[in-house]
Amino acid sequence: MNLASLSASYLRARPLQTALSLALLALGVGTIAMLVLVVSQLEERMGRDARGIDLVVGAKGSPLQIILSGIYHLDAPTGNVPRASVQTLAKNRLVKRVMPLALGDGWKGYRIVGAGHEYLDHYGAKPAAGRLWDKPMEVVLGAEVAARTGVGVGGRFAGAHGVSGQGEEHGAAPYSIVGVLGRTGGVLDRLVLTSIESVWQVHEEEHGPAGAQGGKAIETEREVTVLLVQYASPLAAATLPRSINSQTELQAASPAYETARLFRIVGVGVEALRAFAVVLIAAAGLSVFVALYTALEERRYDLAVMRTLGASPARLFGLLLVEGLLLAFAGTALGLALGHGFASALGVLLAAGQQYPVTGLAFRSEELWLAGAALTVGAAAALLPAWRAYRTDVARILAQA
Repeated sequence: MNLASLSASYLRARPLQTALSLALLALGVGTIAMLVLVVSQLEERMGRDARGIDLVVGAKGSPLQIILSGIYHLDAPTGNVPRASVQTLAKNRLVKRVMPLALGDGWKGYRIVGAGHEYLDHYGAKPAAGRLWDKPMEVVLGAEVAARTGVGVGGRFAGAHGVSGQGEEHGAAPYSIVGVLGRTGGVLDRLVLTSIESVWQVHEEEHGPAGAQGGKAIETEREVTVLLVQYASPLAAATLPRSINSQTELQAASPAYETARLFRIVGVGVEALRAFAVVLIAAAGLSVFVALYTALEERRYDLAVMRTLGASPARLFGLLLVEGLLLAFAGTALGLALGHGFASALGVLLAAGQQYPVTGLAFRSEELWLAGAALTVGAAAALLPAWRAYRTDVARILAQA
């Protein structure tokens, strides 16, 4: 019988201790694996969605809220921006491009976003079916929206007030679906996109037909929600946000700064969970050590008999070391499977809430380091018992038997 088979039979002979060691190690490895998968995917997706956007301008309020609502579409906007501000900002010599967005309505939990075609070009989105809108009240659906609602080109629907789409329905102004975007892996997959004029028209229809004077008043009151800004020069980062925040009623927010601040806030909880997982792995190592050391005391006579039958000290050392490694390997494999399972379950919950999707099918190089660390813990825990087995005094043990 080889060392692996013999070690496995000894582990099966102690099911309670073996199960405890496996559970502690699997929970520790699984927790860290889940954190690695979820955090890395969120950072990648959020970084991709914010790429190429240097500044977001909205109504006065929380800069983080402006970023979450304007780029990631995860929060309510802080208010509206006068249309004149778009033209003023676009004429600034420090600004390369301004992409205005109009928010406020939703459909089946997905946000309806009024934008120009340049917004889609920024993310490299192309229609997989149909075409882009070319007049008001035409929309294109993000890939995820189309897949989850089961509605495609040729369909019609009415949006509802509120970004969640749970408010009063705008039945008097239905949208026509003229296209479905190809999957981008980014924020556009979760949006219903149309022209800004469509968003204005929906809300103007609510107030009924207006006369000449009323029409001019409505034209004057037309607003957008946020402005996505690209700098013409790196110097803009030092002066433009301060100028906007101090001289206007608008709020400028830096995606890079606010996203980093968000991950610092979230990172406190992540690091606490990571520290807890490390404690679990350390406890698993202690459990392996105690289990093997106790088993060594119980098996002293068996080991002495093995020596008399020709087993070398190195073979006894290897027997205990392999037991520790088998425990560590099984616990690591189980833990990685649990971590990917937890990430998949979290992804299902996030997808159900139209939030950032994550998947347990991904793999990160950090998991190799995690597996190596867990195996090292198992080997280290087995070293002392293995050394004691190596130094087994055959004559003394048999004399005491």
